[in-house]
This record gives sequence, structure tokens and C-alpha cells, in this order.
Amino acid sequence: MDTNQKLNLQQVERVKTISPESFVENYVKPQKPVVIEQLTKDWPAYEKWSLAYLKDLAGEVEVPLYDNRPVSAKDKFNEPHAKMKLKDYVHLLKQGPTEYRIFLFNLMKEVPELQSHFNMPDLGIKFLKKLPFLFFGAENSSVFMHYDIDFANILHIHFEGKKRCIIYPPTETKYLYKVPNALISLNAIDFNQPDLEKYPALTLAKGYEAYLEHGEALYMPEGYWHNMTYLTPGFSMSLRALPRSLKNISKAAYNLTIMRGVENMMRKLRGDEWIQYKNRVAYKRQQNRLKKEDLEL
Repeated sequence: MDTNQKLNLQQVERVKTISPESFVENYVKPQKPVVIEQLTKDWPAYEKWSLAYLKDLAGEVEVPLYDNRPVSAKDKFNEPHAKMKLKDYVHLLKQGPTEYRIFLFNLMKEVPELQSHFNMPDLGIKFLKKLPFLFFGAENSSVFMHYDIDFANILHIHFEGKKRCIIYPPTETKYLYKVPNALISLNAIDFNQPDLEKYPALTLAKGYEAYLEHGEALYMPEGYWHNMTYLTPGFSMSLRALPRSLKNISKAAYNLTIMRGVENMMRKLRGDEWIQYKNRVAYKRQQNRLKKEDLEL
């Protein structure tokens, strides 16, 4: 299904290479996404990294797995749904579609050798050396629409196969059915095949779309919403740079302390009733906002 005919998406700009000055002036300062096609061409990872390679090198490492089950009060904030050795997980990916994904895993901490396979990009902003997170997924697996808790500037680099990324700037939050006290939109929404009769506000959100292949890097500015779908089995690495604006630094601090603490407490006190309540509020707020805007128009 061609969701460009439904969602209001434009293609992310693409460059082959870019200087630090141009990257900062044209993308970081205006907070605009870009795909850098040849960023990793001189990295050892460009030639080495594949699912088979990581299976052989780090197969015994136990990894956390997540799926797309509805948010439950039984789960703590970002708690994995299962664990498995990496070699078994790669085997699972090769067998066919599975909803299990690896999410925000620092494999370099477990296998330091991998750190020598890539360089911190010279793009005019400082990426955090200790936080190169990896993400894995099977064909057609997808993570629900969300933004990151720390409001980082993210360089998302894909390896093996192809991945589709739908992203929205923070200005579009008002149309994305954001769940209160959370970083997600309603997880019932399938952004690859959205039900726009049930979720009409999505047609008003102005976003971007990018297809990533092996070695390509997507820059996502601070607070950008993102939904990632693996079109083939593959994995990605995200490098992070701290938020530049004081406003986003404050939001990140709030998310990491108060929001997360309140969420865990409410899930413990009210259980799934809390989750269901928040989902109802998200939908009702969005519908009320649409009615209000129609009246204003």
C-alpha cells in the first residue's frame, strides 16, 4: 500500500557526503532531517557487519527482545518481553517474520571489538561514544510511533537489507494521538496501513519518509517522532548527541525522572486500567482538537 497517498509525507533530503559546516548550518540548526548515503563507506563495519558476522562474533551474548503487544501495567518502563542468545535470535530472523525486535541494546559493551569497526562521524556535533545502541528486526516488523526520552539528536545508521522510516517533527505532535505521560502515539495505529477514518488527524500531520539501505545514515533532530519498519531482516545503530536547546534539555530531565517515576507508580497502583484510561484520553483529546479547529476554520 502506498501510504504517501494517505499520510502527508515528503521524502527526506539525501546527500552522498557532507561537511561538518554544511551539516550544522543546513540540518542541525534548522532541525531538519537528512540521509547521508556514504557516511560509512570508509568504516570497517561497512564491509564486515552483517547478521551472519554478528552471529559468529557475538552469538553467545544474551539480548533483550521486544514485540508489539499492547502496553501493559505488568511491564515496567522499557522492560523487555523476552531474552535470547544473539545466535538464536539471528536464526529466528532467518526463519521468517517475527515480531521480536532488539531495541536500544549496547552490544559494544558486551563485545568491545565492535567499537573499532566504526568512527565517530565528524559532523560538527559531538556524539556520545558510550551510547552506540543497536536495533534488530525481522521482515515487516515495526516499532510503534514514538519519540526518544532524552530528546537526543540521532544518527540512525542501517546495516543489511532495507528499512522504511516515517518521521515527524515535534510540531506535529498535536495530530499524532499522543498518549498522556508517555512517549508514544496510540499503539493501535498502524502507520504503514493507517485507518484514517478512525484516526483522521493523521492526515493533517506533515512528516517525512526515508528508505535506508546498507550503510546509509538518517539524521533525526531532537524530539522527532519515528516509526521504523524492517522491509528485510536487518539491524541499525544509533549514535546520539545531547539536545542543544535548553527547552529540550529540561524536557529530557523531566522525562527521565518525573514522567518515568509517575508512570511506573501508576501502573503499579492502577494496573491496566491506567493504560486504558490514557488511551481513551489520547483519542478523546485528539477528536476534541479536531472539532475545535473545524470551528475556528
